[in-house]
Amino acid sequence: MQVLIQRDTKAWQLQVWVSFLVAAFLCGVGLAYLPGRDLDRAFMVMGYFFCLSAAFVLAKFVRDTEKAKADRRIADTPMFKFVVWGGFFLAMGLTAWGLLRMEINETYKAYLAVSWLYLISCTFTLAKTLRDRHEADLAEARLQGRAAARNAESE
Repeated sequence: MQVLIQRDTKAWQLQVWVSFLVAAFLCGVGLAYLPGRDLDRAFMVMGYFFCLSAAFVLAKFVRDTEKAKADRRIADTPMFKFVVWGGFFLAMGLTAWGLLRMEINETYKAYLAVSWLYLISCTFTLAKTLRDRHEADLAEARLQGRAAARNAESE
């Protein structure tokens, strides 16, 4: 029996990584040249990192929850679901609030907002791509292990 292991193409993986790195670069440039007070700059840097980590955690949580449903088991406690979603929305909300309240040019705010949302979008795509590759690697290792076991039994 032939088992098909679905993998992303190298071109897709390259596109995902390049998109993520471009988004991170654009955010970094925007934050490095952010006019105004150092406190505003520090708040935005922390906000972007909080959003970035919250997006990776949320992506993993959603994927784990879907896998648990497929396996007909409970993935996490209800409180953890609240913490993950709450952390993501808190990070996004506080960062948006900080961006809106800053006294800088509206064009600069728009640049920061678009690069930030692009980064979050790329983060979800990168998390999925990494997880898909990991699951394909695990499936391939299992198949190789089974094949080795069958070969050992037949000898």
